[in-house]
Amino acid sequence: MDIISVALKRHSTKAFDASKKLTPEQAEQIKTLLQYSPSSTNSQPWHFIVASTEEGKARVAKSAADNYVFNERKMLDASHVVVFCAKTAMDDAWLKLVVDQEDADGRFATPEAKAANDKGRKFFADMHRKDLHDDAEWMAKQVYLNVGNFLLGVAALGLDAVPIEGFDAAILDEEFGLKEKGYTSLVV
Repeated sequence: MDIISVALKRHSTKAFDASKKLTPEQAEQIKTLLQYSPSSTNSQPWHFIVASTEEGKARVAKSAADNYVFNERKMLDASHVVVFCAKTAMDDAWLKLVVDQEDADGRFATPEAKAANDKGRKFFADMHRKDLHDDAEWMAKQVYLNVGNFLLGVAALGLDAVPIEGFDAAILDEEFGLKEKGYTSLVV
């Protein structure tokens, strides 16, 4: 695959054909793209909502009311709609989940390697949480890394996509109870 050709061909789709649906294999591929995106220190401060049913897409499209009505059809007509969400707090419990999953995945040759990795990740998390006080922005940047990876990845699969920031995040967050789960929506 020539990645430059994919990047040159990729574009932001302005309208979707509602009659075209992803195959089950394509749907699984986009979920894999979401899961395996890079993030700083492998922090993975994200959550995704993938809506493919008419009901699910309608719930997402509620956020395109009023000032963002021009994006409603895109959300309703696309085969699948992905809501990219960021954590609202980078807490120690999350960091422990990440390092424990890395350990379960066999990423560390020794317990010392695991401890060093955990220490390094906590260093950067604490820098953003306690020194710079910009952890929300830092986590949003990680989600945007995922968005970029996703857009290039779906283009490589021959699929069209468009990143949408024109939506009411408060409506979307409320619709899916995201704040209560420790997340906020950033991009559709």
